[in-house]
Amino acid sequence: MSATAWSWTAIAVLAVAVLASLPYWLPGIVVALRVRIFALINGAEGIPVPGNLVGIDDFKRVYADPAANGRSRGAALSDLFWYWLAPGPQVHQEHLEPGPRYDDVARTTRRTIARLRKDDWEELVARCAVREFDRVDSPARPGRGRGSRARVVRLRDAMMPLWAAVYYEVVFGEPCPPDARDLIVANANDVVSALKCTRLRHMGRRDRLTRYLQARIAAGAVPHGLPAALTEQEQAFYLQGTYFNTAVVQMSEGMAHLLLAIAARPELQQRLRKEAAAADPQNSALLDRVIDETLRVYPLFGVAHRITSAQIALGETVIPAGSVLLFNYPEYHHAGAPDAAEFEPDRWLRDHLEQVNNIPFGISANRPCPARGIAPLTMRVAAAEVLRRYALSTSVGHTRSLPNRGPCLMTPLDPPGSPEALDPERREPRRPAARLALLRVRDRWEDVWRSLVQLVLGTYMVWDARRLRLCRNYFAAQEAER
Repeated sequence: MSATAWSWTAIAVLAVAVLASLPYWLPGIVVALRVRIFALINGAEGIPVPGNLVGIDDFKRVYADPAANGRSRGAALSDLFWYWLAPGPQVHQEHLEPGPRYDDVARTTRRTIARLRKDDWEELVARCAVREFDRVDSPARPGRGRGSRARVVRLRDAMMPLWAAVYYEVVFGEPCPPDARDLIVANANDVVSALKCTRLRHMGRRDRLTRYLQARIAAGAVPHGLPAALTEQEQAFYLQGTYFNTAVVQMSEGMAHLLLAIAARPELQQRLRKEAAAADPQNSALLDRVIDETLRVYPLFGVAHRITSAQIALGETVIPAGSVLLFNYPEYHHAGAPDAAEFEPDRWLRDHLEQVNNIPFGISANRPCPARGIAPLTMRVAAAEVLRRYALSTSVGHTRSLPNRGPCLMTPLDPPGSPEALDPERREPRRPAARLALLRVRDRWEDVWRSLVQLVLGTYMVWDARRLRLCRNYFAAQEAER
């Protein structure tokens, strides 16, 4: 072979090697570049917590400080989150400034959630889960069971119709009709896809839900009170932001993390099914630990920003008023123990809550999540129904941000109540090794193009949010009216 031929062969081999290795090195580089571009566009505002100024040990102390109570005014990050969560971010509970409007909205949310007792929540989620999963399974019901073929689903997408149905009934006190469910799911998908920079915003999808909610409010269809401090349009924004953006998205993400963690651990899944068969599945101690560990390792919040309304004294350190504090949940949760970043549900048998860095719903002294009392409960009910119906398996990457939406193979089990279903050993089908290998390869290559999409779309949206300045312009207009 000539020297020229050898040169071309070497180039071809090198090109193949580079191409084949793309999934292993390119996504990480692109993500790092995206973070750098975001920082250049938004500037270097913000004090990381934990960080050089505030350590791990002072995380909760600073988070709970009464002066760490600002949420919107005066930060480029606020402009960005208003942009992503529009329409109506000015009355989203998390974005309201401290004062009577926030108090009214927060009180209304707590009162609405408290209208349902623990048993009511369990019954509601169980009923909606059965209805939604039956709807999905119905075309294949004659073949449902051990012989049925596994199907690939994106867990976050699969969970959204369930939580749309649940929170529609919480808000309106009646079952969710199909057209409303579709509006809610389209809205929630659009919000979370924009937040993760995998798609641009589609405001038409959000506006259609806003108009639907306005019509329902005008017709007197909301049986409980709405915040009196808000106009009718703002009340629609409140319902959309609190229940049909945040609640639907966060519960769907939480369930996706939970089921993905179970799917990746066959022995854990088998233990869960055995425990469910031996006792009341609604009171599964192991499942409760798995939920706690999921929320700890994969917290639903990434970074929460708070703007200080007064200075905070921290030993010899003083954090000035007007500072933007960036509370990093994953970094806090994964600190404090050598194995803190590992997924180990049985740690909750040996570690007391106070020994673990774990604030999945925030801190009670500073705008805690209003669903902190019912989220784990309702996740348990929904997960129990999934595990009764399907065997789960996956081989994909699992990160807190979940940009892949949780790809998973779901294999139908023998229908609950059938003689075969009474034997937990019989109900465990073999894991489809070949399909899992293909799923892993597909997920790695999706990481490549997805990271590039996130770079382009994320850069545009951060720039566009800075250009529009939705948050700052809103407060400027409010001050001008005074």
